[in-house]
Formats: sequence, structure tokens, C-alpha cells
Amino acid sequence: MADIAKYLEDVKRYDSSPNEAVVEAIVKYLGIALRSRDASLVSCSDDSELERVRTGFCAKKLGLDPDAAAKAVAEVCEQMKGDRNKQRVTFYYLLAKNTGNMGKLA
Repeated sequence: MADIAKYLEDVKRYDSSPNEAVVEAIVKYLGIALRSRDASLVSCSDDSELERVRTGFCAKKLGLDPDAAAKAVAEVCEQMKGDRNKQRVTFYYLLAKNTGNMGKLA
């Protein structure tokens, strides 16, 4: 299993006391994808990737409708705009937190 501590450290840059169970659930959900550097990052400039985030994680795991998913993804892109390399675990954590859906993951 992936090293949860390294993902927790990245999440702490945006949430000083992150929910470790949620981070662990996201790492487990992403599984093998985290082994690839490219797949472990989110590119806010890649529309097809953002569409996969909206229709995959946002719709299936968080239960968001398309409009809410699009709004949430845009907000997290704005929130993380200072990060050149946006870690997928952190991105998904912020999606869950900002939409009030952390309970669906823990």
C-alpha cells in the first residue's frame, strides 16, 4: 500500500488537521494509479482529465450532479493554482471537503 504519510503531508498544506481516514480511503480508491507519476497528478489545464474527475470521482464517489461537480473542480483548481504539481490525493480530498462529502469516504 502507498505511504499514507507522504499524502498526508501534502494535504496538510491545505488542511492543517486532515482526516486521516479520508486520505487513506482516497489512496485506497486510487490504488495502482498512484504508482505512475503522471496518473498521481491532476492537470487543471487538461479538459479531458477534468472531465474524468467530474464523471468519475465526483459523480461516482461523491454523488455530485454534473453542475455541482464542475463547480467543485473549478474551485479546487483555483485553490491549488499555486501548485505546479497538484497531487491527485490532495485534489480529491479538497473536492470531498469543499463539497461537504467527506463522510462518504471515511
